[in-house]
Amino acid sequence: MGYVSASNTPTVVSPTPPIPTAVDYLVVAGGGGGGDSVIGYSGGGGGAGGMRSTVTATGGGGSLETAFTPSSGVVYTITVGGGGAKGVSGTDSSIAGTGLTTITSTGGGRGGGSAGANATGGSGGGGYNNGSGSAGTANQGFAGGSGNGGGGGGAGEVGNTDGTRDGGDGVQTDISGSLTYYGGGGSGGGGASSGGLGGGGQGAQIGSSAAVSAGTANTGGGGGGASGGGGYAGTAGGSGIVILRVSSSSITPTVTNANVTVSGEYIIYTFLSSGTIKWGA
Repeated sequence: MGYVSASNTPTVVSPTPPIPTAVDYLVVAGGGGGGDSVIGYSGGGGGAGGMRSTVTATGGGGSLETAFTPSSGVVYTITVGGGGAKGVSGTDSSIAGTGLTTITSTGGGRGGGSAGANATGGSGGGGYNNGSGSAGTANQGFAGGSGNGGGGGGAGEVGNTDGTRDGGDGVQTDISGSLTYYGGGGSGGGGASSGGLGGGGQGAQIGSSAAVSAGTANTGGGGGGASGGGGYAGTAGGSGIVILRVSSSSITPTVTNANVTVSGEYIIYTFLSSGTIKWGA
C-alpha cells in the first residue's frame, strides 16, 4: 500500500471575496432652516434635503436610482450635508470617486422670513407674506407650500398637502434593514400644524417666542417656522445621511467614519457624518 508524503498534501486556498458588483445607496441632504417671523407674517417651514435612493422609493416621485459598480482601489468620498440654521438652506450630500458620476442630493431650501425670501432646494422652502412656496429638485423632493407660514416641501409631497402650514411628508426606504422615513418638510409658523413624516420640525403656534422643534438629525428634515408678530426665530434643519448597501459576500472595504451592520444578505454602511470607503487594494 502506498503513502502520500506530507509534501504532496494539497493546499486548499480560499478564494478572495469579490469587489461588489452593485452598491445600493441612500443619499439625503441637510434640511433647510425654518424662517424667522416678520411683523404680521409667520416664517415658512424649511424644505427637506433632497433624497436619492436605489431601494424601495426615492424622492420627488421619481423612478428609483441605479446602483453603481465600484472600481478596485478607488477611494469614494462620502459627504453628509448639514442642516441649515434658521433662515438658511441646508447643504448637499454626495458620493464621489474617480470614474463615478458624482451622486449629489441638494440641500433643502430655507423657509421664507425676515432673513429673506424662501429658497428652492432638494425640497423647497415654505412661503411667507402670503407668497408662493419655492420649487423642489426633480427626482429629489417637492415644492414648499404657499401662504403666511407655508409648510416646507418634503421628499414625498408638497408642503401644505395634509393641512394648512403642514410640512410635506418624506419617503420610506428599508435600505438600513428597517422601513424608515427620511426627508420630511418643516411646518410653517402661526397655527396648528405638523412637521412632515421623516424628521420635519414643528412650527410655532401664534404667540410663541420660538419654533417648537428643529428638523431631526440625520433625516434631512426641514426646520419649523416661527409664528407671526415679529422677532421670533425659526429653527434649524436636520443633517443628512448617506447609507450604502452591498452583498455580504463582497470583500471587506477600508472605511472611515461609518457604522457597519449586517441585515440578512447585506452589509450596510451608514454615514452620519462625512467619511470614505474603498474596495480592493
